[in-house]
Amino acid sequence: MRTAAITGMGIVSCLGTNLAAVTENLKNGHSGIAFDENRKALGFKSPLAALVPDVSAQELNLSRKTMRTMCEPALFSIAAAKKAVANAGLLTDHIQTDRCGVIFGNDSTIKAGVESIDIAREYKETHYIGAGYIFRTMNSTITMNLAAYFGTRGANWTMSAACASGAHVIGQALMLIRSGMQDIIIAGGAQETNWMAMASFDALNAFSSFVDTPTAASRPFDRNRNGLVPGGGGASIIIEELDHALARGATIYGIVEGYGFSSGIGKTLSEPSAKGSVNAMKNALKDAGIAPDKIDYINAHATSTVTGDLAEATAIHDVFGPKTPVSSTKSMTGHECWMSGISEVIYTLLMAKNNFIAPNINFTGLSYGCPPIHVVPRTRPAKIRRALSNSFGFGGTNAAIALKINPDNKSDNKSDT
Repeated sequence: MRTAAITGMGIVSCLGTNLAAVTENLKNGHSGIAFDENRKALGFKSPLAALVPDVSAQELNLSRKTMRTMCEPALFSIAAAKKAVANAGLLTDHIQTDRCGVIFGNDSTIKAGVESIDIAREYKETHYIGAGYIFRTMNSTITMNLAAYFGTRGANWTMSAACASGAHVIGQALMLIRSGMQDIIIAGGAQETNWMAMASFDALNAFSSFVDTPTAASRPFDRNRNGLVPGGGGASIIIEELDHALARGATIYGIVEGYGFSSGIGKTLSEPSAKGSVNAMKNALKDAGIAPDKIDYINAHATSTVTGDLAEATAIHDVFGPKTPVSSTKSMTGHECWMSGISEVIYTLLMAKNNFIAPNINFTGLSYGCPPIHVVPRTRPAKIRRALSNSFGFGGTNAAIALKINPDNKSDNKSDT
């Protein structure tokens, strides 16, 4: 069976826009969450959000014509993918072939849709919307723009699976590499950060009410948690067939060893199922051919909601028991939604590369009635040889990624963008 290696990483998040900065912020337990005055003025119940740097057309050297088809998620994606490609040391000859594809996770482009409708309402006709908006409003705007930007000729599609979108991208890339259909996948995910994308979530009372203490608002697994904080940005990893990567002298950050998925909801579309989470994790371990005690660390999906965290804690305890170290990087980043399945794999690989487990900040103790799991509240040294990254989305779409870490993952000769 062909092996899928991770050879490059790139990210734009509230923890930074280069791997060195993200690593340092993870290690220091830095929160990127703040109070958004604009959301407060718009009547949001919870005006909290992760602060993600803007990405400009000038920064990416994009022409005005190219920008006509791009919305915020597409810009985040190009920024992250450019960094990942540079970090992997990929050349044009590696990318512009039938053996290289682009798959990204995205499940909304709300701002572009709102803008196009506003134009029609203002002018009382559709003529002024312009041709570019049809490409901006589609969920697949990311991959169509990325494929055109890089000139890839292989896989070219978007995965829309709620907050598991990015993780399912990794799973599908794994299958394409194993099958021999592709040698390289530029994989990733993006989440728009504008207020329009989050208004309906706020209406559901899904967000944290700790508005006076923004950096303490996201509290996965904590007994006092009461909602998530929205985050976003873009993240990308290069998934490459191992022999292909070794032949060109690439750095190997890790191996995608297993992928598990399942479906299952609670009483509503927004309520998770512990059984569904169990099945996804067990399936990932089975696919990897490893036992639960081989996992050194779990990057939990835990978003800081009352029911979601409890269901995942129950599932983790059922599969791993009380000893495997667990933390949710969403305590620092908020919920990065469609990109989280990719960004959290990057966070996990950076921890492993630098021999530490990032903290589940704001954790004071498990909620009453929660089964015991080993939540890590402070940064600790660790040798992570294998890790699991969980992503569970609305509608019961679940995914888990099992990673094997390369012990010789030096990257001193690579762009740390």
